[in-house]
Amino acid sequence: MIASNSNSHQIDLFNPTDAHLSLRESVSGFAEKEMDEQAKEHDEHETFNSGLFKKLGAELGIFGITVPEKDGGHGLDATAAVIIHEEMSRFDPGFTLSYLAHEVLFVNNFYHSSNADQRKRYLDKVISAEWIGGMGMTEPGAGTDVLGMTTHAVKKGDRYVVNGVKQYITNGSIGQVFLLYTKLDKNAKKMTSFVVESSYKGFSVGKKEEKMGMRSSPTTQLVFEDMEIPEENLLGDENSAITHMMRNLEIERVTLAAQSIGIARRCIDIMCDYSVRHREAFGKKLIEFGQMQRMIAESYADYSAARALVYQVASGLSPEVRNSLGAASAKLVATQMAERVSRNAIQVLGGYGYCREYPVERLHRDAILLSIGGGTNEAMQKNIASDLKKMWGG
Repeated sequence: MIASNSNSHQIDLFNPTDAHLSLRESVSGFAEKEMDEQAKEHDEHETFNSGLFKKLGAELGIFGITVPEKDGGHGLDATAAVIIHEEMSRFDPGFTLSYLAHEVLFVNNFYHSSNADQRKRYLDKVISAEWIGGMGMTEPGAGTDVLGMTTHAVKKGDRYVVNGVKQYITNGSIGQVFLLYTKLDKNAKKMTSFVVESSYKGFSVGKKEEKMGMRSSPTTQLVFEDMEIPEENLLGDENSAITHMMRNLEIERVTLAAQSIGIARRCIDIMCDYSVRHREAFGKKLIEFGQMQRMIAESYADYSAARALVYQVASGLSPEVRNSLGAASAKLVATQMAERVSRNAIQVLGGYGYCREYPVERLHRDAILLSIGGGTNEAMQKNIASDLKKMWGG
């Protein structure tokens, strides 16, 4: 275990304060005890562990991490969010993705975009996990090109009437409250966001997707047919949601990158345990063979570099401080790394790695989603180039 700052003058990038270290220790212990064994079953059956989700609130208390203490949260930062996502993703990245959709895509985004009345109505419910949250942005024909969305809201008296379909919505079938992005003018490059409840008339859940990985996290369509939203559920001002969205994308990207870090760390643990302590070939431990050394050594070095980048970017993020270049870079590097490392783990374990006796094949399947969600890696490359172009006066 890494020493806390109280015992060392060295700055600890990964546990900058005693509070961060304590958080890591409690989440790590909980995840190993409660998340490891259940992950395989929920992956195979494509089911969500709602009882475990409630335990995150009741026993671990890790909802509202970035919400100030005066409003019922923990008053912690993006580094704390990264710690949680890294530690939980070692054991069940799919379940952790549902936590991310609730905690980052809804709770964090909602808090920093809402007014006092809205917080009073919704915050307690989501911080206690009485209600599960999510976010509706992607559509069947609009993903990376988010401004191509067609979900449309029309003001009628004291209500907005919404029609449209959202696609690939994490927690779609289990959530009670969602942050919804719409357009008021179909032709404008502006968006407006609302809080919507699944109980609203005209709200329905469409098909549940059958996925390659992240199978313990439900992904569905959300369908809105003349759904009425009270005007007091408008977040911020009309046509102002791009600001909310871009601010939240940065913490979303570093937490998705943190999921990649957790996946890679577990794969390296399994590779080392298998090759050093268990498997022999031709009278030698597997770790003694150069081909194995290359895969294991490069995996560890890549993981260490990506982890340092993710924490360095997270350490400078806040609702007031933006870093699109850093967040995109962290996500691009970490997600590519996790795919390589999990693939290496399968290769080192050979037939055992390909079979479900070991979790590395599941971790590899889960890792692939992280190069797609929260903005594809191709979008990250485009964003990085665009930011560099501006920095160089282009």
